[in-house]
Amino acid sequence: MKRFAQLLKEVDDTTSTTRKVSSLAAYFEDETEEKNKLWTLALFAGRRPPRPVSTMLLREWCAAMSGIPLWLFEQNYHVVGDLAETISLVLPEPSIQNEKPLYVYLEELILLKNQSEEDKRTYIETSWQTLDGYQRWAFTKCITGGFRIGVSKNLIIQALEKATALPANVIAHRLMGHWDPQNTSWSTLFGQESEGQISKPYPFYLAHPLPKEELQDFHENEWAAEWKWDGIRGQLIFRKGQYFIWSRGEELVTDQFPELTSFDGWLHDIVVDGEIVAWRGERPMDFQFLQTRIGRKNPGKKLLQEVPVCFIAYDLLEWQGQDIREKPLLERRALLETLYDQFPSPHFHLSPWLSFDSIGALEQLRMECRSQDAEGLMLKKKSGKYLSGRKSGEVWKWKSDPFSIDAVMLYAQRGHGRRANLFSDFTFALWQEGKLVPFAKAYSGLTDREMQEVTAFVRQNTLEQFGPVHSVRPVLVFEIGFEGIQLSKRHKSGVAVRFPRILRWRKDKLAEEADHLDTLHVMIKISDH
Repeated sequence: MKRFAQLLKEVDDTTSTTRKVSSLAAYFEDETEEKNKLWTLALFAGRRPPRPVSTMLLREWCAAMSGIPLWLFEQNYHVVGDLAETISLVLPEPSIQNEKPLYVYLEELILLKNQSEEDKRTYIETSWQTLDGYQRWAFTKCITGGFRIGVSKNLIIQALEKATALPANVIAHRLMGHWDPQNTSWSTLFGQESEGQISKPYPFYLAHPLPKEELQDFHENEWAAEWKWDGIRGQLIFRKGQYFIWSRGEELVTDQFPELTSFDGWLHDIVVDGEIVAWRGERPMDFQFLQTRIGRKNPGKKLLQEVPVCFIAYDLLEWQGQDIREKPLLERRALLETLYDQFPSPHFHLSPWLSFDSIGALEQLRMECRSQDAEGLMLKKKSGKYLSGRKSGEVWKWKSDPFSIDAVMLYAQRGHGRRANLFSDFTFALWQEGKLVPFAKAYSGLTDREMQEVTAFVRQNTLEQFGPVHSVRPVLVFEIGFEGIQLSKRHKSGVAVRFPRILRWRKDKLAEEADHLDTLHVMIKISDH
């Protein structure tokens, strides 16, 4: 644990990408215990073991060990903003030092899951007593969640590229799929002749939003345009006679969508990139219907009939067992069309390439997105390769302008990490029959200076406090943007909005001038047409 904690401190103490990569590469090169390296990879990739203890128990045990009342611990926690850091600061100095390696702690935490609360408490307290401050933080983070220290998957890939001498695209592919630090080895992942699982997906190619200045140098004949569908991005894999479906979040969701694993006639190993969409007749259904399918490993006959799905194919990544991501999009598209023509299915659609001959025509298509139940447009360079991760230049997303509405701030909550002393999480409301009804929460959109202004306002205008949540005087108005809207029985307002965010602070408006809930219902009717 000591070497792992040292690595965390090194990457947390610098904002330099080069230094972070160097520290990570040195760790992977110098660490002699491969299980430690595998678990480090897993933790940075969000593959921590299942949480064996609730955060509430951790807070209670830490307060008791520190000899302070729980309310005082909670006050410190709300100020610090990070539970693991609060625990490492509040606990007394360790009585003895323990030199157990990282992988031993993590495998013990896995076994701890099914033990009694008394045994869990004994183990956690004993561990805290034998670890110093930064090691305690690292140990507690292994229990509670991710490490917010500026280490992205891309940085890990760069570090592994240095440590293993493998190309970045090969490393990105090796890290995909279901690998477990307990039953894999370093050579299985990074050996020169490593064989992947037959179900292993490719890293997804993701797009940045289209900057307006990019349109100035846009040559229409070099680009393809598609609708941006609102579903679950996935890869449909057929290898060795078996079907597998992976989501972009690296979840194997094959069992949730059985209708997507029965395409007769597929003979060769094939990998298709696309979107899983709830689809009835000739049109997609709202995303809320697809949500009823998510997590259902064995959906019943009734659900399959009520919410049918299809796989909308965007791209072909593997053909006849060969990785073709390096080929130009135009060639990959021709092979994808061949697959679609040879083996038609009501559950396998080809995403159409839209016709346009000018920037004006493209802008007109974007304005028609909502009438097609699409989120916007995807623009892809016909000569482009299929890359890994989020890249600029050859693939762009150009979403429709968001819905927007002016709402009143009702509640505010402190953020986490560097925003622990600022109020950054807000609840907004609209008018209905003279009362303000909450309808959305938003966590982004304000500048740092605006956040400081709002924080000062909250401190001076708090009406009530419920733990970390402050009820404030309802006088501030903000324009809230969102991508989708639908009726919802689960929400007090009767309406659910998708991806809400703050567009701007309406300092020019009084609370009485904010919008009414009826406006959202009008938006629903418009979007339905």
